[in-house]
Amino acid sequence: MRHPARALTEDCGAGAAVISLRDAALSYGERVVWSGLDLDVRPGEFLAVLGPNGSGKTSLVRALLGQRQLSAGTLTVLGRTPRKGSRHIGYIPQQTALPVHATLRARDLVRLGIDGHVFGPRPRTRTVRSRVNEALQSVGAAPYADVPVGLLSGGERQRVRIGQALATDPRILLCDEPLLSLDPHHQRAVTELVDARRRSHGTAVVFVTHEINPVLGLADRVLYLARGGHRVGTPGEVLTSAALSQLYGTQVDVVRVRDRIMVVGAPDEVVDPAHHPELPDGARS
Repeated sequence: MRHPARALTEDCGAGAAVISLRDAALSYGERVVWSGLDLDVRPGEFLAVLGPNGSGKTSLVRALLGQRQLSAGTLTVLGRTPRKGSRHIGYIPQQTALPVHATLRARDLVRLGIDGHVFGPRPRTRTVRSRVNEALQSVGAAPYADVPVGLLSGGERQRVRIGQALATDPRILLCDEPLLSLDPHHQRAVTELVDARRRSHGTAVVFVTHEINPVLGLADRVLYLARGGHRVGTPGEVLTSAALSQLYGTQVDVVRVRDRIMVVGAPDEVVDPAHHPELPDGARS
């Protein structure tokens, strides 16, 4: 029997795409969220996923996690059909409010990234404790390892979430709006941690965000989703008035001020059903 890590390398190839979509489409009922998407993401690449609410950014992440099936086309992750609970994929979710009386500590949350899929009592092995401590240390969260998560600030909580996502040494890191509700200082800290990981380990990063500026200098390519269409390319190729006006079908202006970008005139969209589990099954991601 082949070792799992070695088998994965043999199946995918060292420089082969770790994520591959071909003519991929996603729909909710009769509404096409996006279609005809061809995309390869390679080891060490930083892909920023942009677009308004309703454009299917979170739904794309769920498809990569094996939680949502495509409506058409094909998707492979690490050479295989996506499946839930893969230790080779790290996931950083959006910020969620936690009650201050929650007893779950930072180290407990990180440990869930290692053996949260195991039912019943979990052994307190020295190896697991060491991995938890290393993960906390790597993201600068060791000083509050034993603090209840509900008492942590938003920035501290996101550091712990990153530690949880990295605890299994993943080959892919999926980040779903990890900068929401964070001030510029903590946004910079989060993006620097993610960027350091992909540079040191060759981890592919798919970074969903409403705001491109915090990752503008880090992104190798941009996937911009809007109105059922998409554009893929470098930031300089996609984030232009001409490209976005064509994508939206109306005049959109991209204004550059020093090292920042502002998109003016982009229409608002309906909220992505992926954010609303109370919607009927036919309209839910």
